[in-house]
Amino acid sequence: MRGLRAWLVLTTFFVFTLPLMPLQLLFLRTGSRYARTFPNWYHRQVCRLVGVRLHIDGGVAREQGVLLISNHVSWLDITVLSAVAPVSFVAKQEVASWPFVSWLAKLQRSVFVDRTRRTEVTDKANEILRRLEAGDHVVLFAEGTSSDGNGVVPFKTPLFAAVKPTGGAPAGDLCAQTLALTYTKLHGLPLCRRGRPMVAWYGDMDLASHAWRLLGLGPLDAHIHIGPPVPLDDFADRKALARYAEEKVRNDVAQILREGGLAKPS
Repeated sequence: MRGLRAWLVLTTFFVFTLPLMPLQLLFLRTGSRYARTFPNWYHRQVCRLVGVRLHIDGGVAREQGVLLISNHVSWLDITVLSAVAPVSFVAKQEVASWPFVSWLAKLQRSVFVDRTRRTEVTDKANEILRRLEAGDHVVLFAEGTSSDGNGVVPFKTPLFAAVKPTGGAPAGDLCAQTLALTYTKLHGLPLCRRGRPMVAWYGDMDLASHAWRLLGLGPLDAHIHIGPPVPLDDFADRKALARYAEEKVRNDVAQILREGGLAKPS
């Protein structure tokens, strides 16, 4: 039955997605405001298709550019967080070469970064800053990797330089918000410590085989706690911002897991 469910979900996903890709490309080419907002609508539909119920505490500041600093559990995080608000992502350079996935990432205006090249990081940091100044909401998976869903990996600081460069100018109206993401239930039943790694995609797991297994599992509940907006100028440097974000996300994830994701679905 799991294989049948995975096949049905995947087939429906492609039937739904493929005709919409040229539409998003048109929005991008014409500079339409829908280039930002259309992916948000699209990912909400994908969540329904996959069977993900969203539980959202808080909201993203809509009137200004926001750096959204999140933990990272699974490839499914992209759809879940994109369903929360109109966002783009900072992604590792390898994603730009992945079949099909790269097309979706580019259509959502992702920023691809080769973290092994310092000059590349600096150039992309400037691009992220320009996007924030233009009012975009940019998601940074600050762990630099994904976890097993039971905790938060220590945050890495280099890309925080995009918004807190050493000796840089004041950030003005730009702010940061934290996103604490956990998967709390499967088929309406709480996921325990041993169950959460079934959802997580981490280590050297193969993407295709993990996606097939996950899509066959059944309905999931995803809980997202959004921290309050904090002006970037409140932080002395990128390390201070990283420390604040890591502590906030870690504490929020721990609280969600203690409470078992009791928030009502959004």
